[in-house]
Amino acid sequence: MVNSYNSHTIEHNIFKFQRIAVFADVQNMFYSAKNIHYDSRVDYDKLLSTVLKGRQLVRAIAYLVETEDVDQSGFKYQLRNFGWEVRSKQLKIRPDGSTKGDWDMGIAIDAIAISEKVDTIVLVSGDGDFTALVNHLKACGIRVEIHSFERNTAAELIASATEYYQIDENILRRK
Repeated sequence: MVNSYNSHTIEHNIFKFQRIAVFADVQNMFYSAKNIHYDSRVDYDKLLSTVLKGRQLVRAIAYLVETEDVDQSGFKYQLRNFGWEVRSKQLKIRPDGSTKGDWDMGIAIDAIAISEKVDTIVLVSGDGDFTALVNHLKACGIRVEIHSFERNTAAELIASATEYYQIDENILRRK
């Protein structure tokens, strides 16, 4: 079932007692927003408040990959002001010129590490590589929500989630 931020989502009183952790794959969201919505950017303040739905936030971590030619200090400052912890690392350039820069393992390790302290883990990404993580967390009794742009989200990731929420234009801001 695909939920949208505009649709009436299930709001049970039980949710207000849930402890949640939110993990945002910033690179995945950046390119999805840019490609789908014509140079839009995710508004991480709106995203966090929408995802919370009145629940108790334990941690919110935004993972980003930096390059030497782009100064992201202002963006990181904004994220921190919105309540996100920021994890960043430099893009690696291999000897053959190819690049490597993702946080998949870091996100997975952090999600598993905190899973005993929360009821719900929210993953903000459409990357199908997280399907195994979602299945593992669910097997441990954790509710797993995926929030992403449906057009850029792997079908197997949507199917594996306890609940899937499609990010819509209300969570975007124009450049």
